[in-house]
Amino acid sequence: MGFVGILKTSHEQAIADRLIRRSSFAFGPRPFRLIGPLPHWPLAPTDRRMTSTLERTPLYDWHVAQQGRMVDFAGWAMPVQYTSIVDEHSATRQRATVFDISHMGRLRFDGSRAGEFLDTLTTRRVADLPIGGIRYSLMTNQRGGILDDVLVYHLETPSGTAYFLLVVNASNRAKIVQWIDEHRPHEFGVAMSDRTEETAMIAVQGPRAIEVVEPLIDAKVATMKYYTGRVTRQMNKVCIVSRTGYTGEDGCELIVKAEDAPRVWENLLLAGREVGLQAAGLGARDTLRLEAAMPLYGHELSEDIHPFQAGLGFAVNLRDRDFVGRTSLLKLKDDDSIRRVGLELSGRRVPREHYQLFDGEQFVGEVTSGTFSPTLDRPLAMAYVASAVAQSGRELTVDIRGTRLPARIVDLPFYKRPA
Repeated sequence: MGFVGILKTSHEQAIADRLIRRSSFAFGPRPFRLIGPLPHWPLAPTDRRMTSTLERTPLYDWHVAQQGRMVDFAGWAMPVQYTSIVDEHSATRQRATVFDISHMGRLRFDGSRAGEFLDTLTTRRVADLPIGGIRYSLMTNQRGGILDDVLVYHLETPSGTAYFLLVVNASNRAKIVQWIDEHRPHEFGVAMSDRTEETAMIAVQGPRAIEVVEPLIDAKVATMKYYTGRVTRQMNKVCIVSRTGYTGEDGCELIVKAEDAPRVWENLLLAGREVGLQAAGLGARDTLRLEAAMPLYGHELSEDIHPFQAGLGFAVNLRDRDFVGRTSLLKLKDDDSIRRVGLELSGRRVPREHYQLFDGEQFVGEVTSGTFSPTLDRPLAMAYVASAVAQSGRELTVDIRGTRLPARIVDLPFYKRPA
């Protein structure tokens, strides 16, 4: 797989490469292919169309018309950027941006025991989730390895029907659907429906995001607590609004019917003109989440990593319940072999995934994600290192193409939004 177009900087190319590698993670090794020739910049919209083998979000035509650089991401044609990654990153930190995240899987569960059933598969208790509540959780295999990190919503329709919604990573959607089917006892009487392709999901992120969204929604979004959601209406059309996020900034997400998505997207951009709202792609989403130290599946998270190594022990409830992987996690909860840490470097060279880390001459770990931080103006990375050297302030070295450069362990997250 390759990009249709030429990325403007080597840094943006590296981000794109990392996103492509994530795309291939869940599907095993396969050759990447160029989707059409590599024309000169700028590109006409007709030159940027992806092959018909990729899934398209309801906003695909808009992305192409606006010169979005399209990439095959987990089998979806997705925009990695429109202007530049740095510009879109900075707009999110300073104003607000809108992201198409319709590639994320959305699975609905109906039935009086839906919460009880999901509680048998998630590391965090969700059976007691109140209407309007959302919880970040994990799904693990029998060994305690992470199958995916997920969001569990408990919602209620306008007619009073309660149901659960599971939002999963695009690259893991097929795997999770199969896993759920394999672990769904008939006695629970739970119906699962995949709503991914019949809906769209839009994220609005940034310090001015809520003032853009609230006039368009029949809900007091500003008063909604973090990690809550509700079914409401947007321009007389049913939608779900939630307050989570993957950028380290304030904001919300809208889930709407696929046919309503272009209108909702255009309404958001129109409503946000005065605050400088703009569209942002997967490239900025990646640099933003890295500054906020949010783990990315296929990099910080995998079936070979358990929640305690990843620093996600808060999302594991072991007491008075049972779920797939619990027996193994009981044994692993005191495992202190490796730990996820943050790294800061001076200079401009960026440590990339799989670059090796050393304490003196001893190999102690490797980088999982790295970028040059537009906000902090320095190279940052997350890594797994031996716990013996995982102290904040510890000086390690990272091998960047044969040259070892100093890398200091720092507390996570790298960035916190102003209070």
